[in-house]
This record gives sequence, structure tokens and C-alpha cells, in this order.
Amino acid sequence: MILLGVNIDHCATVRQARYREAAATVGGAVEPDPVAFAIASERAGADGITVHLREDRRHIQERDVWRLRESIATRLNLEMACTPAMTEFALKLKPDFVCVVPESRQEITTEGGLDVVGHRERVRACVEALAAAGILVSLFIDPDEPQIELSAKLGAPFVELHTGAYANAYYTPQRAKEFQRLRLGCVRAKDVGLTVNAGHGINYVNIAEVRTLPHLHELNIGHSIVSRALFTGVDEAVREMKARMNA
Repeated sequence: MILLGVNIDHCATVRQARYREAAATVGGAVEPDPVAFAIASERAGADGITVHLREDRRHIQERDVWRLRESIATRLNLEMACTPAMTEFALKLKPDFVCVVPESRQEITTEGGLDVVGHRERVRACVEALAAAGILVSLFIDPDEPQIELSAKLGAPFVELHTGAYANAYYTPQRAKEFQRLRLGCVRAKDVGLTVNAGHGINYVNIAEVRTLPHLHELNIGHSIVSRALFTGVDEAVREMKARMNA
């Protein structure tokens, strides 16, 4: 069975749209609460909660992450940039998993995978520091062979293959090419001993094809679930996605 990690970032995006200047992240008039969204997701069958504490704090705030660490019953997956400051934060927080992602202040959401090849030593230092603290590390990468092979060599036990190019191409002639690229990436990652996760742009339509990728361990899905929850509620949104993942 493919596991579901629910990314709650965009619940916080809605909160920040109105309460960015508020002194508190929860309580009083401040809503919605991403931690409550996470707990509801767990009750509906989520296998873990994913959260991206960005350097510019555009949605999730540090207090959200600490409250999640204290409140959720499943697994906390912290997405973070490969920087000394974020590594130091993760070592204090001690989440179950860290997914190291690229980060740009200009992007709306994470676009493209981490360039492990181009930042080899920086990524190595981050992976080693987290691993020494007993934190399982995943590298968020494009499904390209050099990135996959180096991820294994640097000691990351997991990779999360970036499905964004495929999702963006879903209604174009490039869809088959991007899906094949993902399929080959999954196979190569498995061959070099990596556990394969995937995420970005997965929704209730393309999941029918994504779920057929080989060797998938977990999918991390956020925007589509948060969007569906506006119409159906959190329980139904999570249950339906998990059912479609494991039809």
C-alpha cells in the first residue's frame, strides 16, 4: 500500500492571507489552524504530516511546527532548505523525517528538484548532520539518473521524486515522456537502494496514473487535498485521495 503524507502548508497560506501581522498563529479570531487540519487528516487516514518551514515564513511558522511535533500521532516530515540555519532548527525539533528541498524567494511553491550534483558538499554536510541525530533524510530531486545516484552515495535513505513536470504536462503531448522519465527514475532509485517517495502537483485526476509508478513508498500531497477540503471537508478529501492511491 502506498502511504499518504498530507502537506498542510496551504492551510497556513489561507491563515496568513488575513492574519500575517497577528501576534499569534492560533486562538481568538485567527483561523484556520493548520495543526487542527493535520489532526483531522490523521483521523481520516493520513500516514504522516508534511510541512515546509520556508526561510521567508510565508505560510508555516515556527510555532506551527513545534505544535505539530507535540500534537500529531503519526509522523512529522519537515521540508526544509539545505542551509545551516534550517539544519540547526531540525536538530532541535527532531522530526521523524526531513525532506531537503530547493528554495527560492521568488517562487510561489517549490519548482524543480534539489541540485544534489551542483551542491554536493553542502548536501552531504546536511545529510550527515541529520543522520547523526537519528533523523531519516529524503532528498527532493528531479527523476534524473545523476541526481539519483549521487543521492544514494551521499547516504540519504530516501528520495522524493519531483512530479511537477509531469503534472504540468498532464494535458499536453509531453505527458507520456514525463511519465516515462518518472518511471525510469523510480526503477533507478530502487536499483541503487533508495526508498522512493514522490510529490508535487499530484491531484485527484492524475493520481490514477501516478499510482502505477513502480516502487512507490509514499506520496506527499498538499494543495489538491486542501483545495478539495474546501468543498467536501478534510475527512472526505483525505479518504478519497487515499482510496484513489490504493484502488
